[in-house]
Amino acid sequence: MLLGIFSSTLVGAILAGWSCGLVGAFVVRLNLSSLGFTMSHAAFAGAALGLLLDWDPLLLASLFSLAVAGALGPAAERAKLEPNVIIGITFPLTMALGLIFLRFAPGTALSSTALGLLWGSVLGVTEMELLELAFLSGAMVVLIALFFKEFLAILLDMKLAREAGLNPRPFYYAILFLTGMTVALSLKLIGGLLVFALMINPAATAFQFLHDMKKIILFSPLIGAGAAALGLLGSFAFDLPVGSAIALVSTAGFGLAVALSPKRRRG
Repeated sequence: MLLGIFSSTLVGAILAGWSCGLVGAFVVRLNLSSLGFTMSHAAFAGAALGLLLDWDPLLLASLFSLAVAGALGPAAERAKLEPNVIIGITFPLTMALGLIFLRFAPGTALSSTALGLLWGSVLGVTEMELLELAFLSGAMVVLIALFFKEFLAILLDMKLAREAGLNPRPFYYAILFLTGMTVALSLKLIGGLLVFALMINPAATAFQFLHDMKKIILFSPLIGAGAAALGLLGSFAFDLPVGSAIALVSTAGFGLAVALSPKRRRG
């Protein structure tokens, strides 16, 4: 039974690392790193509301993430502010809501479910959740492959893409929605407070060695999957929360990349 739990959790970790690394390449390139932890805390708030209402936490985590993703772009345009400003306003709001929901959820303050929302858990990753992660990973690959030129254009220079006749809005919103779904589906395994580390660190690591966005988009999910798998092994070996172990491994990988980066040596 233990082997079965480990196998399913390892598959989940690899899928989560892949998805987080892939969407992270877009988030880092667009200087939206704060989007990662805003989405993670939006998902955490939704899951905490699920505990309060005794509803499916994963469902509400997804709905909260999608709601925030859908609101960020229009809110930034209406307020005529940079997206990072709106993200900075949204982040403490979602964190505060999450903690308030947990505070009033009966009997969950120190429960394993509540702690799992914060730090991640190796227990209870279901076959359906693995299928959802697998579907998301596949859907992201198909979407990016179909519209790779358009995504690449807004990554290289959004203003030039707009001047060339491309409307960047749907692709930008797609990145927001994919980020929200990735965070929501990774929440149970990695935890709401640390999932953004798996989104930012692999992409930042890839940027230390590569200039070509095509290669960065290819290698970021591979680095993410590797960091998630190693973090999971570390959590079993040293009895650590899964999210904490994955965050430590991905951060250590980024630190090593900075030390060995040819960009640093040239600088």
